[in-house]
Amino acid sequence: MSIREQYVTVTEASEILGVAPNTVRAWGASSKIPEYRHPANGYRLYKPDELRGFLERIEPTKTKEQWKVANR
Repeated sequence: MSIREQYVTVTEASEILGVAPNTVRAWGASSKIPEYRHPANGYRLYKPDELRGFLERIEPTKTKEQWKVANR
């Protein structure tokens, strides 16, 4: 499995989380969300499942169906 299939970029992470890219960078830097680096270029990368888990922790009242609708 390639890096591209396992991770998302800052922009993609911001779309998943519904925040600005700079917010994603700040949350990664402060360890609110796990952040990884591309081995070749050092770009920030995020695992989609970890981002969804973060959303579930900060928005516990949303059902899975509401989350799917909100993230189409």
